[in-house]
Amino acid sequence: MQAMIPFPDISPEIFSISLFGMEFALRWYALAYIAGIVIAWRLAVSALKSPQLWPGQQPPLRPEQVEDLLTWIILGVILGGRLGFVLFYQPGYYLAHPTQILRIWQGGMAFHGGLLGVIVAAWVYAARQGIAKIQMADLVAYTVPAGLMLGRLANFINAELWGRPTELAWGVAFPGQAAQSCGQALGEICARHPSQLYEAAMEGLILGGALIWLTWRRQSLQRPGLNLGVFLAGYGLARFVVEFFRQPDAQFVTTGNPLGLAWEIGGYGLTMGQLLSLPMIALGLYFALRAKPQPQTKAAT
Repeated sequence: MQAMIPFPDISPEIFSISLFGMEFALRWYALAYIAGIVIAWRLAVSALKSPQLWPGQQPPLRPEQVEDLLTWIILGVILGGRLGFVLFYQPGYYLAHPTQILRIWQGGMAFHGGLLGVIVAAWVYAARQGIAKIQMADLVAYTVPAGLMLGRLANFINAELWGRPTELAWGVAFPGQAAQSCGQALGEICARHPSQLYEAAMEGLILGGALIWLTWRRQSLQRPGLNLGVFLAGYGLARFVVEFFRQPDAQFVTTGNPLGLAWEIGGYGLTMGQLLSLPMIALGLYFALRAKPQPQTKAAT
């Protein structure tokens, strides 16, 4: 029998309470969002209170402006993530059922759409406040990976977005008929790559650690666009690699396309996640390679 790791018995709900006949629950995924926002807020404030990190010792915004920026970013994540899922993954379904688009609580968010939403929201906020856009983008990029890591850990706890079948020793037996349907004999459970943990490590721990090191040890904020470029290219590369181990989206998997490729030619192709990651890698390399040190001038006193 194939060796596999049993899925840990962790409830998606941390706790629940009943009030006035209604049930309210705090789920790990919600806690990941909350903790990610708090960590991002503290990282941003810490960097803004350290003028030596910035060109001319002039941070692009005041620490107290971070709360307003976070409000815009949260809206960008929600609206962009939902619209991205609708447009990238199931446009036909939502075109036929437009009232379903607003039902975010039923699931369906796309990271690449959320990223576009954050870019638009931050760009609008920067334009309204007269803030240097690239410097603010560097700040936001530096704070994002912690939230990504927590979100992927919550995906694992929720037993969602699991990986492709594997015979490796660390394969996990995820619960649910869909996860266990790997073409084996009836009743036989299969193991899958814990791709959520791969993403937590690559998109969160490694990428976040690199950005923190660049910011505080290599003075990367002195080179506008470098943090942004490293984040875009780093995330795009991590997602591109993980897609080889992650179970493709169900709408792309057919009898003639078992690998769930969104684009295929001559027996080779790319998943939707890989297609969307390629522009991120290219744009990230563009920003990183063109980032130049800024002349240093002492801040006015």
